[in-house]
Amino acid sequence: MKKLNALFVALGMLTSAHALAQETLRYGLESQYPPFESRNAQGELEGFDIELGKAICQVGNFDCKWVESSFDALIPALQAKKFDAINSAMNITEARGKSIDFTKPIYRIPTMLIVKQGEKLLPTAESLKGKNIGVLQGSIQETYAKKHWEPQGVTVTSYQDQNQVYNDMVAGRLDGTLVMSAAGQSGFLDKPQGKGFAFVGKPVEDDTILGSGIGFGLRKGDAKLKGELDAAITKVQTDGTVTKLAAKFFPGIDVTAAK
Repeated sequence: MKKLNALFVALGMLTSAHALAQETLRYGLESQYPPFESRNAQGELEGFDIELGKAICQVGNFDCKWVESSFDALIPALQAKKFDAINSAMNITEARGKSIDFTKPIYRIPTMLIVKQGEKLLPTAESLKGKNIGVLQGSIQETYAKKHWEPQGVTVTSYQDQNQVYNDMVAGRLDGTLVMSAAGQSGFLDKPQGKGFAFVGKPVEDDTILGSGIGFGLRKGDAKLKGELDAAITKVQTDGTVTKLAAKFFPGIDVTAAK
């Protein structure tokens, strides 16, 4: 009996040690970008990146926490150690790579232009000359539009919140928005507010600006966390979790990231 009790005590100690070994992972995000991340009517965080983050925490044995910030302030906040990893639909680009490190690419979403139906506009500088296009401040869509369109006579207006872009489109203050297709579809076109608007043309392309896919942003030199997260990401990619989440939040969109 004493041996049995000793065994239970030992098992209890092992369980406690395992719980103590669970590392806290603080995700930084901008919560106004459905279907990637947003708050529901109950004030709870929801979306693709939220469920993805939870899945990665589960397979990587992390205790998840969430810290909110505006998108353009995510990199400075990461560097200031307000959280450990950016999990906010952030594309891996050369420009961002100068300031922070990234995990391996997890998924990829094309970037497209939304305009009012019947406007006969295309995602080219020639077509958009004299027009006003809204973008999310700090996004790769802002960088793309300012490089390829603004010098050719297109007004590019930046907003801290993509929902403000949609509101100004409906109000007629903007002629369109350049946005990740999944965000534009579920965050605007699928809603009553988006009636009368549509994607036009093909996805824009510029690998240098638009990047190799979306990953988690990390502080420079955080090799330990990168190794742990890359291993967890590989697991949720190979076990079908990423594909299942994509089918739920981005039906019809191939989100496969470059190897």
